[in-house]
This record gives sequence, C-alpha cells and structure tokens, in this order.
Amino acid sequence: MQSGHVKRVETTPFEGQKPGTSGLRKKVKVFTQPHYLQNFVQSTFNALPADKVKGARIVVSGDGRYYSKEAIQIIIKMAAGNGVRSVWVGQNGLLSTPAVSAVIRERVGADGSKASGAFILTASHNPGGPNEDFGIKYNMENGGPAPESITDKIYENTTKIKEYLTVELPDVDIAKVGVTTFSVDGGTFDVDVFDSASDYVKLMKSIFNFESIRKLLSSPKFTFCYDALHGVAGAYAKRIFVEELGAKESSLLNCVPKEDFGGGHPDPNLTYAKELVARMGLGKSTTQDEPPEFGAAADGDADRNMILGKRFFVTPSDSVAIIAANAVEAIPYFSAGLKGVARSMPTSAALDVVAKHLNLKFFEVPTGWKFFGNLMDAGLCSVCGEESFGTGSDHIREKDGIWAVLAWLSILAYKNKENLGGEKLVSVEDIVRQHWATFGRHYYTRYDYENVDAGAAKELMASLVKLQSSLSEVNQIVKGIRSDVSSVVNADEFEYKDPVDGSISKHQGIRYLFEDGSRLVFRLSGTGSEGATIRLYIEQYEKDPSKIGRESQEALGPLVEVALKLSKMQEFTGRSAPTVIT
Repeated sequence: MQSGHVKRVETTPFEGQKPGTSGLRKKVKVFTQPHYLQNFVQSTFNALPADKVKGARIVVSGDGRYYSKEAIQIIIKMAAGNGVRSVWVGQNGLLSTPAVSAVIRERVGADGSKASGAFILTASHNPGGPNEDFGIKYNMENGGPAPESITDKIYENTTKIKEYLTVELPDVDIAKVGVTTFSVDGGTFDVDVFDSASDYVKLMKSIFNFESIRKLLSSPKFTFCYDALHGVAGAYAKRIFVEELGAKESSLLNCVPKEDFGGGHPDPNLTYAKELVARMGLGKSTTQDEPPEFGAAADGDADRNMILGKRFFVTPSDSVAIIAANAVEAIPYFSAGLKGVARSMPTSAALDVVAKHLNLKFFEVPTGWKFFGNLMDAGLCSVCGEESFGTGSDHIREKDGIWAVLAWLSILAYKNKENLGGEKLVSVEDIVRQHWATFGRHYYTRYDYENVDAGAAKELMASLVKLQSSLSEVNQIVKGIRSDVSSVVNADEFEYKDPVDGSISKHQGIRYLFEDGSRLVFRLSGTGSEGATIRLYIEQYEKDPSKIGRESQEALGPLVEVALKLSKMQEFTGRSAPTVIT
C-alpha cells in the first residue's frame, strides 16, 4: 500500500470565482492556471459541514470534457488531504450529471454507507477542448446542486483563501474498475473506480416498463435515432437502448464520448444537433431516406434532451406538459398519481393548463434546478421541466435527458400497445396534435443573443424595467408597433418565495403579460463563460382548434416584432438577429 502525508500549500485568491446556479464555468486556460482549481475545491471543502468531509465518501466524475482527467487526479489528492475517507469515480472519469445524482442517492458502499456529495466536472452544453469551456459544481447528499447558502460561502472562501490541503500520491488508473487503497498519515484512503452505467440503468429499470418499450422498438414500423453529440450520454446509450431495449446499434449517432465533443457544440437544439435534425427530415435539404419515427439528442453532461418526431420538433415546454398529462397511465413509477408539477418561469404555460385540468399542485419557479429539488424533497412535485431542454422527475435531483427519452418511448409504447400490428403507428406528431386539441396550443420561441457586451445587456434590461412603471405608455408603444396584438395587463420583475424554505429570489426575469395569455420574458443568462447572453422568450396561447395548426414563426410574428422594438434590441446590442432561435 502506498502512503502519503497531508501537505499545506500556500496560495492567494483569484478574482471572480463565484459559482452560479450551474457551478463555476470558465475557459480551460483559466482553470489551468496554477492553484486556480485547487482554490475552488478547497473553498468548497471549507464551506461544507465538517462531517460531510472528514471520514466521508464523495463522488468525483463528469462529462469527460478536456481537462477532466487532470482535474479528477487533483481533486482525489485534495480529498485525501481534507480527511475524506473514500472517493467514488466513474470508469474513465465519466458520469452523466443525472447519474451522479442517482449514485449519491442510490449507491451503497461495501460498509453500507452512501456518498455525502459530489464534485461534477462539466460545463453542460458548452463546447469542450483546449480553447473552450470547463466547469465544476458541487452536489449535496440529496443528489441536487448546492443551495445558495453553500455557494455563497464557497465564493466568500475563494476571496480570502491562503492555503489548500493535498497529499502527494501517485495518479489512480481511472480506466480500470477496482479499488486502490492508500495510507495517509496512518489512516486509510481509498479510490473506488466503478462501472459508470450500472447504477443508473438499474434506476431506469425500476421506473419504466422496459418490456413494453422493447416491444415498441421491435416493431418493424418503429424506427429510432439517438444522438449523444459525443457527450457522456454515449456511455449509457448502448447499454440502455441496444443491450436492454433491443434497438439496432445503427440507431445510435455520435455515441462515443470525446474530450472536445467531436469539435461540435453539445447543445441539443435545432441549430447544433445538425446531423440528427437532417436525419429526422427537418434539415434545410430534404433527405432521400424516410426519416425515423422518433429521434432524440442529449447535451454534454446528458441532463438535457431534445425530442423529435418524423419531420416534427417537440418544444421542451410542450414535452414536459405531454409527459405530465400521460405519466400516470404510461409510466409505472407514477401509477399512484402525481404529487404536483412545476416549471421554470420562462417555460411556456402548457404545463399550467395540464395541472389545472388534472387538478394538480402547480409551481412556477426561477431558472435553476435547485428550486425543483426543494419542492421534490418536500414531496410537492413529481414532474418538472424548463424550456432550455431540461426535463425531470423526483427520481433524482437533476434534470435527466435519458429519463425524458424513456418517458416519451413509454408514452409511444402505451399509445400503440393495441396497434403494433396495425397499418400505422400513433406518431410523435399525432400525440402532440391531440394534446393541443385537448389543452390548446402555446406557440413558443426563444431568441438567444450570445456574448453581448455585458454593459449593453444591463442597460437594455434596465430600460425594460423602467418602462414597466407606466402600462398605458407600454400599451401605446405596443399598439404603435402592432395594432393586432393584445394589451399588456401586467408587467413585473419575477420574484419567487420558496414555499419550502421561505427564501426569496428577486430579479429573476422581466415579464410582460398580455390579456390573451401571451407573454414576453427577458432574462440575462449566466451559462456562457464570456460576455452576457440575453434570452428573449415569446409565447402566444391559442385555444381555437381552427388556429392550432399554424407555423410557429408565422403565429408569433406580431409578438416578435413587438418584443424587438419594445426592447430596442438592435439599438442596445448592435445585433440585427439572434445567435440561436429555438
């Protein structure tokens, strides 16, 4: 057994190590500065209760992006230095963000104990590589992201850190499953490298009826395509879709995890999942082959998802509403009923209509999965989602991309259970159109203006807040732009009081609410590593069955025009078009 001693290393603070709702994200070149990662990790250890560190077990893994392997070795040695007893690492350092949450909640060590938390190395849907992004966040023992009380303490610690603790140990071979034990100042410290997929697969099999999905996938009429965009979802795709559910291996696209995501942008939307979009018949050029019945994509750390039917895109807002409307019948885990449902504020109100119809508890929360986690820990919420391609349930405390795909396959299997030998299967598009006919349609789009000058972005937001002081003035401007748009009846900055812990979150987005149920929402987002991102959300509610089949951009045209002119988007940002439209 190799041994080592705890060593104190002097350091000085770096500016700007403030973790957002998704942890700390910066360019790789920032993270690779001497002591930069170490300062953040030590500040995190110092922010946690002592019993969650000394003698405890933690998980260290991530989405496999560039610099992950080096970061894992650094954190293992620092964990030993801080008195952690055991570190669990997914094989090759790979664990999806939802799988980390599952491992914390479900995996039991040989001594009967569980993990008290995890360092997750990911920058989510942002690109990877030497010149791209890296990120780190800490999840707590409920499997969810650290609450603000902890992240504030982490940040405070980073501003005054003087030293960090580590142990000089040889690197652990994280490609090989097994336990490596060291002696550290007389005590034992072990690193357990385990199969990345087994705990997660076991959990999925306890939630869904794999047999009914297998029957659907074996139907010659049902074709399927899953694109991992070279992210960590590839570590799960073959195991679940091919080995467990019997899909053909040729139905998997870009399912080999790569440090740079194959040079692509691992963000599952119509702009970046180009290959899948083309295969599903939604590309600019029409393909010769008949598109598959069902397609789905994941982001870098596999917590986001995009759902597609043949030549048909399902908005994330519709997706969560449709899952909630069908969960009790189609998914065994929910057979006893839903405790409640929730969505992030910018997400369309499609879920609200389902909640009202099914008489379910409903919550509208700020953007950030921890708000859903609070509701779930209190037993108030079963299914939740956000418009940024995140959907999930109370089986873990993170959004879960593969779970969402299995939920959709379950709904398709349920709708087709008497129909597998029939002429035509009930399709994704059939399910969505039937949903609109029942609940009405929320036409919805999001415009992202990425890497905008931060000062200009703040000025734009301030001008929108100032406008809200006089609704009559707002309506005068609106009617001057488009007389066919409904009147604004309410305008505010969204504020949330958590029903569980009473905490208040302010300045969560600027809202303009219209008389006919339409909405305009403006938010500054912090998920990029440079500049500011302005997100503009535009939603038009339509109950008239004769008007629910229009093209989305056509139905939203008048509101889009109002939003761009009301906000003076081009004037403030210099941009004549958004970077991404979803």
